[in-house]
Amino acid sequence: MLARISSFGLCGLEAYPVAIETDISAGLPNTIVVGLPDNAVKESRERIRAAIKNSDFEFPTQRITINLSPADTKKQGACYDLAIALGVLAAQGLISQEALDPYAFLGELSLDGRVQPVQGALSVALAAASSNCRGLIVPFENAKEAALAGCPVFPARHLNEVVAFLMDPQTLTPVKTDFDFLLKNSRPSRLDFSEVKAQQSLKRGLEVAAAGGHNVLLIGAPGSGKTMLAKRLPTILPDMTPAEVLQTTQIHSVAGLLRNTDGIITQRPFRAPHHTASDTAIIGGGSGPRPGEVTLAHNGVLFLDEFLEFNRHVLEVLRQPLEDGYVTIARSRGSLRFPTRFMLLAAMNPCPCGWKDVAGKICRCSSLQVERYRQKISGPLLDRIDIHLHALPLKTRELIDVPLEETSLAIKARTTRARQLQWQRFQGQPVLCNAHMESAHLRNFCALTKEAKRILVSAMEELKFSARAHDKILKIARTISDLAGSDVILPEHIAEAVGYRSLDRASF
Repeated sequence: MLARISSFGLCGLEAYPVAIETDISAGLPNTIVVGLPDNAVKESRERIRAAIKNSDFEFPTQRITINLSPADTKKQGACYDLAIALGVLAAQGLISQEALDPYAFLGELSLDGRVQPVQGALSVALAAASSNCRGLIVPFENAKEAALAGCPVFPARHLNEVVAFLMDPQTLTPVKTDFDFLLKNSRPSRLDFSEVKAQQSLKRGLEVAAAGGHNVLLIGAPGSGKTMLAKRLPTILPDMTPAEVLQTTQIHSVAGLLRNTDGIITQRPFRAPHHTASDTAIIGGGSGPRPGEVTLAHNGVLFLDEFLEFNRHVLEVLRQPLEDGYVTIARSRGSLRFPTRFMLLAAMNPCPCGWKDVAGKICRCSSLQVERYRQKISGPLLDRIDIHLHALPLKTRELIDVPLEETSLAIKARTTRARQLQWQRFQGQPVLCNAHMESAHLRNFCALTKEAKRILVSAMEELKFSARAHDKILKIARTISDLAGSDVILPEHIAEAVGYRSLDRASF
């Protein structure tokens, strides 16, 4: 007897339908899985055999052929276990084909028949919602995330529960998710800008960066507060839109990072990979291409501490994701595109020992050592970083006597107002914030007063700024004017923006 079960596979961030056909025929007991299965899929033969027996069903002692269609696409992971087991039961006549047809099934099986969570449930649910699927049966742990897609989702803890549901659809209740409620009641961060004492110039620079989505480079001695400030940057970023929440949750679902959560990502991601990370870990890839750190930081912040300790090649592969907002992973069977719209926040010491130009400290680095250290970052990569901030160590009095600082909530209110101006300005444009503006946008949206234009021309000539630096200054000035609520860019906005491009005029 032949049975046909619907399931889904993952290709990058997207899911595609997989039809699982099971045929039981006369012959020596043997189970064959065809359709380009990987090792995890091949091993499902043993898992489903034990799961079926331990769920009080008979496993057939005949020849079983299992086909995963489309046969020319490689199938990976253990997410097909539940569908294959149901196919075996249906092929024996224990479940009717009519009961199976309206639903799709996703889940890994343990040996005792429990349904285990899998990766990418939200992507599968989105694909199921766009098809004729009447319902999706998923592991209990994946139900909350899958329900975000709007498709009817039925949570299952055991193979017996699924069989009982197919016999009587009233035994399982679909999960309902209040998307708006989850957004409004997201857990606030434990970190706050009020915990950072003094460093007003750095706080102002990060506020401008958050308001316009600009990339930042923090340069300072050890202990000057670079990492402390970096970890608090997400707390002053505007809240994610519903579309950004869904996309971010989908990325983390595929990466398997939604375990022990509410099934949704409502806070902007903050990723801080170690400087020993490989280029594949940062960009993504592997035999079955997976999202890397640049994609996991999409809609959030990618923090690279000890920036110049990263391998030179790893830093250079960041150039294309920073410029284009996506990364393409090419393989012989095809290519995948992952989104990479993140804020880059990098932190580095001024020299190998970290004490160059710091009052009261002795720097033992030679000029050659300093030059070699700084040459680890290339000009093209430095050009893609908008704002350069210098952190100075705090004095003892600043640590003890400074009163409570401004909270993240107060700063976030200003950055949110600035972003709202930008969303209104760029309606109908493929641009979300000032940092993403192109040349045409600069001409249309960066109007300068006569005095502001004079200051910009003077700075370009005296400080020998490049054409790319000119565009960066205009973008930063536009953000500063948005924070000030000004329709045009004023002289003080240009002057502050020029101050954020210190490495363009230094010997770096």
